[in-house]
Amino acid sequence: MSDWIEVGLLEDIPKLGSRVVESKDGDIAIFRTMNDEIFALKDSCPHKQGPLSQGIVHDKTVTCPLHNWRIELGTGAVLAPDEGCAGTYDIKLDGAKIFLKV
Repeated sequence: MSDWIEVGLLEDIPKLGSRVVESKDGDIAIFRTMNDEIFALKDSCPHKQGPLSQGIVHDKTVTCPLHNWRIELGTGAVLAPDEGCAGTYDIKLDGAKIFLKV
Protein backbone atom coordinates (compact mmCIF):
# COMPACT_ATOMS: atom_id res chain seq x y z
CA MET A 1 0.00 0.00 0.00
CA SER A 2 1.30 3.42 -0.94
CA ASP A 3 1.85 6.21 1.56
CA TRP A 4 1.06 8.79 -1.15
CA ILE A 5 -2.46 10.16 -1.52
CA GLU A 6 -3.80 12.30 -4.33
CA VAL A 7 -4.95 15.67 -2.98
CA GLY A 8 -5.92 17.56 -6.13
CA LEU A 9 -4.65 19.17 -9.29
CA LEU A 10 -2.03 21.86 -9.68
CA GLU A 11 -4.64 24.09 -11.36
CA ASP A 12 -6.76 23.88 -8.18
CA ILE A 13 -4.23 26.12 -6.41
CA PRO A 14 -3.69 29.64 -7.77
CA LYS A 15 -0.12 30.78 -8.35
CA LEU A 16 1.23 32.25 -5.08
CA GLY A 17 -1.72 30.66 -3.31
CA SER A 18 -2.55 27.71 -1.09
CA ARG A 19 -5.14 25.10 -0.24
CA VAL A 20 -5.76 23.17 2.97
CA VAL A 21 -5.88 19.40 3.28
CA GLU A 22 -7.36 17.98 6.47
CA SER A 23 -5.56 15.10 8.15
CA LYS A 24 -5.94 13.18 11.38
CA ASP A 25 -2.88 15.08 12.66
CA GLY A 26 -4.22 18.53 11.75
CA ASP A 27 -4.49 20.73 8.69
CA ILE A 28 -1.78 20.72 6.04
CA ALA A 29 -1.26 23.76 3.81
CA ILE A 30 -0.30 23.08 0.19
CA PHE A 31 1.45 26.05 -1.47
CA ARG A 32 2.11 26.85 -5.13
CA THR A 33 4.85 29.25 -6.22
CA MET A 34 4.87 31.46 -9.30
CA ASN A 35 7.05 28.79 -11.00
CA ASP A 36 4.54 25.99 -10.23
CA GLU A 37 6.62 24.46 -7.45
CA ILE A 38 4.57 22.94 -4.65
CA PHE A 39 5.30 22.62 -0.95
CA ALA A 40 3.43 21.28 2.07
CA LEU A 41 3.64 22.62 5.63
CA LYS A 42 1.70 22.11 8.80
CA ASP A 43 -0.92 24.87 8.65
CA SER A 44 0.29 26.41 11.89
CA CYS A 45 2.95 29.06 12.46
CA PRO A 46 5.42 28.02 15.18
CA HIS A 47 5.01 31.44 16.81
CA LYS A 48 1.31 31.76 17.72
CA GLN A 49 -0.19 29.02 15.52
CA GLY A 50 -1.45 31.41 12.84
CA PRO A 51 -2.92 29.68 9.76
CA LEU A 52 -0.06 29.73 7.25
CA SER A 53 -2.51 28.88 4.45
CA GLN A 54 -3.91 32.39 4.87
CA GLY A 55 -0.49 34.02 4.57
CA ILE A 56 1.13 35.75 1.63
CA VAL A 57 3.29 33.54 -0.62
CA HIS A 58 6.32 35.17 -2.21
CA ASP A 59 9.23 33.44 -3.91
CA LYS A 60 9.66 30.29 -1.79
CA THR A 61 8.40 31.72 1.49
CA VAL A 62 5.10 32.39 3.20
CA THR A 63 4.42 35.23 5.63
CA CYS A 64 2.21 34.35 8.59
CA PRO A 65 -0.95 36.49 8.61
CA LEU A 66 -0.82 37.11 12.36
CA HIS A 67 2.62 38.56 13.11
CA ASN A 68 4.49 38.60 9.77
CA TRP A 69 6.87 35.76 10.55
CA ARG A 70 8.41 34.47 7.29
CA ILE A 71 8.77 30.73 6.77
CA GLU A 72 10.75 28.93 4.05
CA LEU A 73 8.40 26.65 2.14
CA GLY A 74 11.00 23.97 1.42
CA THR A 75 12.35 23.52 4.93
CA GLY A 76 9.73 25.05 7.23
CA ALA A 77 12.52 27.16 8.80
CA VAL A 78 11.56 30.56 10.16
CA LEU A 79 13.69 33.36 8.72
CA ALA A 80 15.81 35.56 11.00
CA PRO A 81 15.51 37.45 13.20
CA ASP A 82 12.74 35.10 14.35
CA GLU A 83 13.41 31.45 15.21
CA GLY A 84 11.51 28.21 14.89
CA CYS A 85 10.34 25.67 12.36
CA ALA A 86 7.02 24.61 10.88
CA GLY A 87 6.52 20.95 10.10
CA THR A 88 6.98 19.91 6.46
CA TYR A 89 5.44 17.10 4.43
CA ASP A 90 6.68 15.30 1.33
CA ILE A 91 4.74 16.36 -1.75
CA LYS A 92 5.13 15.70 -5.47
CA LEU A 93 3.58 16.34 -8.85
CA ASP A 94 2.74 13.53 -11.26
CA GLY A 95 1.69 15.34 -14.40
CA ALA A 96 -0.86 17.83 -13.06
CA LYS A 97 -1.85 15.68 -10.05
CA ILE A 98 -0.59 16.58 -6.56
CA PHE A 99 0.35 13.76 -4.20
CA LEU A 100 1.04 14.13 -0.47
CA LYS A 101 2.91 11.54 1.61
CA VAL A 102 1.07 10.63 4.78
